[in-house]
Amino acid sequence: MNAAIALTKRELIRLLREPTRVVALLGTTLLFWLVIGGGFSRSFSPPAGAQAVSDAQTLSYAGYLLPGMVLMVVLFGTIVSAIGLIQDRHDGFLQSVLVSPAPAWSIAASKTVSGVFTVLVQTVPLLIAAPLLGVEVNVSGVLLASVALACAAAGVLNIGLLLAWRIDSVAGFHGVMNIILMPMWLLSGALFPVEGASGWMRVVMQANPLHWCHRAIAGSLGTGPDVGALAWGVTIGFALVATGASVVQISSRSAKGG
Repeated sequence: MNAAIALTKRELIRLLREPTRVVALLGTTLLFWLVIGGGFSRSFSPPAGAQAVSDAQTLSYAGYLLPGMVLMVVLFGTIVSAIGLIQDRHDGFLQSVLVSPAPAWSIAASKTVSGVFTVLVQTVPLLIAAPLLGVEVNVSGVLLASVALACAAAGVLNIGLLLAWRIDSVAGFHGVMNIILMPMWLLSGALFPVEGASGWMRVVMQANPLHWCHRAIAGSLGTGPDVGALAWGVTIGFALVATGASVVQISSRSAKGG
């Protein structure tokens, strides 16, 4: 446990020393949000079950995009966190941890906890500012959405860690993660509701774990249909399965000495 705490503290210190990382990520997301939300606002119909702003006005497209935008922060933020594993390998730090008495799970735990914390620091303020988009939120809604975000971040980050063990180039890793994660985000319901998708695309979207993460976030905030047990089950299961797979791979690498 002490090893996990020490490694987590190291990851958080690294974040504090790179504040531009947070600024750049949020700036990119807000710009994307502004352009997409403004450009497609008149061609959007809110999904059934979405929150009505008033009797005369339904949910705006910018309001609908809120869960998708915080998921974008999750994707980009966790890519950067996973890249830290490759940098640690290049610096020789990872090898020293693998041959130390520290348990293998402490590496996955430190990366996951620090990555989830980083994501929440960046996304929770966006959720709190939701009333600026006409989306009325309450404390319980923000808390539930934060739990779903934490699960999504844990799942995506550990997918990144699984790949980072096998890819030695930061540029190569970034490219592979984009090929995997961008389609997952695009087919999560971030830009358009699953109800409006064609038949085959609807099947693909429902097989995508990020779709259910999006459903959990949107339902908690009232920008989508009510959250069911399936959405929460897949969201939590995604985090647990990905984290477990990451721990197994790190344990295997540790047994081989890196």
